[in-house]
Amino acid sequence: MNATSRALFAAQAWLPQGWRRNVLLEWDSAGTLLRVQADLEAAPAGVAKAAGPVMPGMPNLHSHAFQRAMAGLTEYRANPTDSFWSWRDLMYRFAARITPDDLGAVARWLYVEMLKAGYTSVCEFHYVHHAQDGQRYADPAELAQRVVDAASETGVGMTMLPVLYQYSGFGARAPRDDQRRFINTPGQLLGIVEGLRGARPEHGALRYGVAPHSLRAVSQASLRELVGGLDAMSPGAPVHIHIAEQTAEVDACMETEGARPVQWLLDRFDVDSRWCLVHATHVDDKETQALARSGAVAGLCLTTEANLGDGIFPAHDYLAANGVFGVGSDSHIGVDWRAELRLLEYGQRLLRRERNVLAAPEQPNVADRLFGAALAGGARATGRQVGALEAGARADWIVLDPQHPDLAEKTPQSWLSSVVFCEHGETPVLDVYTGGEKVVEGRRHRDEARLYADYRAALARLLADA
Repeated sequence: MNATSRALFAAQAWLPQGWRRNVLLEWDSAGTLLRVQADLEAAPAGVAKAAGPVMPGMPNLHSHAFQRAMAGLTEYRANPTDSFWSWRDLMYRFAARITPDDLGAVARWLYVEMLKAGYTSVCEFHYVHHAQDGQRYADPAELAQRVVDAASETGVGMTMLPVLYQYSGFGARAPRDDQRRFINTPGQLLGIVEGLRGARPEHGALRYGVAPHSLRAVSQASLRELVGGLDAMSPGAPVHIHIAEQTAEVDACMETEGARPVQWLLDRFDVDSRWCLVHATHVDDKETQALARSGAVAGLCLTTEANLGDGIFPAHDYLAANGVFGVGSDSHIGVDWRAELRLLEYGQRLLRRERNVLAAPEQPNVADRLFGAALAGGARATGRQVGALEAGARADWIVLDPQHPDLAEKTPQSWLSSVVFCEHGETPVLDVYTGGEKVVEGRRHRDEARLYADYRAALARLLADA
């Protein structure tokens, strides 16, 4: 073993080929896996042993960190036609109150929750940029830097995606007053990215991209300027966008642009594997096939989409067309990749009145298929080398509790099915490593007490001002 490497032995580990026995993981001081060896005779002398089965950590491809603090506060009927749009009005009022210190505290606690759930990377779709009166901070990247720092402090890997938000609707409608903290020109938004890259350079745990908020919030010209400017700084960096989440958005796009949102985007831009189309809930058959062919990632956020009454993505047809997807926790009314995968399958069962809908001929176990696909798609969305236990990838993984009631006495062939489709008692995620460092041990984050106290204090301030 190389003197500069670190190592862990797992009696069982989920590799790209599936479950393997007696696996040795070795990584370097930068947190990159050097070697992954399976089927050893025994654990090498002096090497630490994992407390249970080891699996890659899941990438979370869509997050709005500040919304964690409002989880549970909108579960009442605000008007006779309560919908995403009435929820958005409540969310805007909450966003108007948050301070830089509040945002840092909320993000740190959220990332602790993500890590404990087995998310080891997050794509942060960050759109609250300015002071409460809409004025730019002395450092325009102030709030984005607080979120990047929260990821670094807690140990979660990050793809930071500063969001371009210009308009309140299709046809370049002027922004609303309650959107004042979000608004930038493409040049201003690229300046935020440039400032972040200078102050906090990219490394194995950190990547930058951009996120046009939605087609209704940008124009074709500004979107082209944004992507071109990003390529001048970082060719091929990730581009994420909300799209076709609501039927009202589809109708407005048809009325003003003469095309459905996903088709409009595919027809006018070189949408490929660097793109993540978040939600893409309301796509027709043609769009479903075209999106799958593009290689872009469909960013599915099932708990949020259900909470907001968005609709159900055509996952059966999309996967049949070899479409790529990943999962995210979005508004954070729940933070658990297992629930996202469970809802993905259950939505299809309810639509088709069948079971095990998203199985495949080559993989009849639904959980195994969805887990592997979400790892690969989530990794693509991050633009980082994550989501697999193999040489060259980030040393991110989770350790399952072999004594958990949902795993006890079961064979490896049923472990993932039990992890995804059973939910009894506490999480089966016992330990979590990012960059080869143990950040969660025995279901406790290394700095959990302090970060929870900070979150409680921030939440008390925010709710006192409500």
